Amino acid sequence: MLTRAAVLYDTEKPRPYAGSQPLVIEEVELDRPGEGEVLVEIAGAGLCHSDLSTLNGAIPRPVPRHLGLLGPVPVILGHEASGIVREVGPGVRDLAPEDHVVFSFVPMCGHCKYCAIGRPVLCVKGGKANLAGTLLRNTVRFHKDGGPVLHYLGAAAFSQYTVAAQESLVKIDKEVPLDKAALFGCAILTGVGAVVNTAKVRPGESVVVFGLGGVGLSAVMGAKLAGAYPIIAVDTQPAKFELAQRLGAGHTLNALDGDPVKAVRALTGGGVDYAFEAVGNAKVLAQAYEATQRGGTTVAIGMAPPTQQLSIQASNLTYMEKTLMGSFMGSAVPRRDIPRYLNLYMNGKLPVDELVSQYLPLEEINAGFDRLAEGATVRQIIKF
Repeated sequence: MLTRAAVLYDTEKPRPYAGSQPLVIEEVELDRPGEGEVLVEIAGAGLCHSDLSTLNGAIPRPVPRHLGLLGPVPVILGHEASGIVREVGPGVRDLAPEDHVVFSFVPMCGHCKYCAIGRPVLCVKGGKANLAGTLLRNTVRFHKDGGPVLHYLGAAAFSQYTVAAQESLVKIDKEVPLDKAALFGCAILTGVGAVVNTAKVRPGESVVVFGLGGVGLSAVMGAKLAGAYPIIAVDTQPAKFELAQRLGAGHTLNALDGDPVKAVRALTGGGVDYAFEAVGNAKVLAQAYEATQRGGTTVAIGMAPPTQQLSIQASNLTYMEKTLMGSFMGSAVPRRDIPRYLNLYMNGKLPVDELVSQYLPLEEINAGFDRLAEGATVRQIIKF
């Protein structure tokens, strides 16, 4: 079949993207689902900083030479998504046509050592497939002019239709608004999960969140859900502060107005119990680390470019018993956590609707990434 998609051919196009058009809207060929695969019609796909970091080359991708390609493109981006199952391939279990699903951007093989110990976001086979731009079983289902078009993180959600491994999909209740459900595949799963799964914040413990994009604001929501107090939100965009306050932040700090570390320490009498870095910047991560008190924990959520190196005072790790840890995909078990968070949302405990800045058609996706790069939006959702 043919499907309309946004295909990335060049990671060096300059901004504004509305002019340079790095994402080309065109029809591509899509094979029917193979063994263990599912055809999904996309209902909603969020624009995330991970997509932007691939689009602008900040996070380089390896070249999948086994597919006969000379570079990491062409690729169809988009990984935070929801949709409707339209067809299932041989061997698919637990999914059927008309089921509503949310994508997990790490497919979980269920058999490697990490899946076996309940840490499927670290799945070895899923990670290799994502780096290669293939589905879990090393297949590519998109084609253009006889050549492969890669799948981004097993989802390739900036396409009206996509094929995904069954291990990349989580079935959800049909009562959930399907377009909003897309956010539970990345922003909510990552931000809320970092608080409740990775850090395990307890009621009354203090929290600061550096960076108020979709993931950072989700961490604010998670901190509120966990009963943290106080909750401090830090960003360079004051326009986001009102939203952060509505989501649970008691204090907001503009990092451009002075040293945010000193401000956090002044508000908390020495530093917070937990600091979350949701920017993807090594210098900000160092600030988050310095903003924790003795015995405090810093959690890195943002994905910094691989060229950046973190510099902290090493002795603090020992004599102040500080902890520095990473949180990938909110340390989630997607089949457990996505339905759980959706249930909280449907019962008014996670105000996810607040994160949606606007909806846009696929044709406006390049302009959407301009707005994301400028920090002018939280979450934009593509609707077909």
